Amino acid sequence: MMPSELVPKFWCNLIFDYPDLYRDITETRSKATKKNNSQMLLKQPLALMKQSHNTTEKNIFIPDEIRDLYLTYRPTRFRRSIQLEKALSTCTQIYYKFEGSNISGSHKLNTAIAQAYYFKKSGIKHIVTSTGAGQWGTAMAYACKLFGLECTIFMVNISLQQKPQRKVLMELYGATVYESPSTKTKLGVNILKKEPSHHGSLAIATGEAIELSQSLENTKFTVGSGETNVLLHQTVIGNEVLNQMEKLNIFPNKVYACVGAGSNFSGISFPLLRYAKEHNKSCDFIAVEPIACPKLTQGIYALDINDFSGTTPSSKMYTLGAQYISPPIHAGGLRYHGTSEFLSALYHNGYIQARAISQKKSLAAGLLFAEHEGILPAPESAYAIAAAIEDIEKNPKVQNTIIINISGHGLFDLTAYEEYKKNTLINDEADDEKIQTSLSQIKEQNLYVNDLL
Repeated sequence: MMPSELVPKFWCNLIFDYPDLYRDITETRSKATKKNNSQMLLKQPLALMKQSHNTTEKNIFIPDEIRDLYLTYRPTRFRRSIQLEKALSTCTQIYYKFEGSNISGSHKLNTAIAQAYYFKKSGIKHIVTSTGAGQWGTAMAYACKLFGLECTIFMVNISLQQKPQRKVLMELYGATVYESPSTKTKLGVNILKKEPSHHGSLAIATGEAIELSQSLENTKFTVGSGETNVLLHQTVIGNEVLNQMEKLNIFPNKVYACVGAGSNFSGISFPLLRYAKEHNKSCDFIAVEPIACPKLTQGIYALDINDFSGTTPSSKMYTLGAQYISPPIHAGGLRYHGTSEFLSALYHNGYIQARAISQKKSLAAGLLFAEHEGILPAPESAYAIAAAIEDIEKNPKVQNTIIINISGHGLFDLTAYEEYKKNTLINDEADDEKIQTSLSQIKEQNLYVNDLL
């Protein structure tokens, strides 16, 4: 088989498999929208909107133009880490999927290409977006360059300080980049008036991007995670893994991936979850989050806004509240306050598991992986590695087969690993008082929270 034949021709549409979960989400959101008519509906191309609400097609065809661009960097590496197995003295077979070999250095390009394609076809000229650690911003800048679109990006302040090279890379592809909070929007100005040294959050950057997009013609806001169509695009990862596993005649007992809003975790898990269900296979799907932003393990299942300004529609999700500001850990992609609606529904109904890991433990695991595999993982991905190692060390003699999704490389995150080596990492434990304050605001404002808990 040629390598190109491993690249899927379809995305896995998991809402087809769980229509009741989808129906519950949409009904609750509809009630919330009626109660708050001021909320802005995200104006996406019709093709993308249909993808988010398609319960009739099990698989959705990947347009040839998108797949041709996928073929410039796919299939991505899927291999067994025998050296890491030896280092851990384990009987478990450790496989990993590496999504960091494209120009964005992460899985984000899988949906950036798709979104730029559909926005271009709909006649949009300018894309405005927000980015946490910069992987999504880089992917969108590159995708916009491919399709001749203008691109403006609001990047979380602390992440831009931690990895300024990300801004340079985005600008190389023609994007305009602002640190958030910025002086370019009313939201940013108001926040900086109250707290001039605010290190920002993805919710704030999203609010700024939305505000700017509403003031310009032929311009739309877009997101790199959370939306159901984004999760769909990322399933190219899991479908590709299924093709690769078929050649090896294996199927995992456990799948690990980090979780921010959920695109990376969903991308590998959804196709495998479907396969396990259809073939009566036992497999645990473990979403790994930082203790700094523990929305699944300490948050509540409720209606909440997606951005700091409160202009976006409410989503039924696991959340710490949009007002919650995470400690400035290096894994900027995991500092988002909530998790996507459909992934939250799967977690709420017991189809997936969640684990919270410290920054120190995650970077130690990332460094160990780099020493034995020659790939320095992104700080986000290191959380998944840490959770897998944690389980292996509890039962080293168990003969499991596991897969870890390495969502990106950490070559722009050397400061994080340097701080780990020097033992100068910040205290990343979430402030329980701040979490409870934020959650109490949701409970007071949420008409449906009692039905969801």
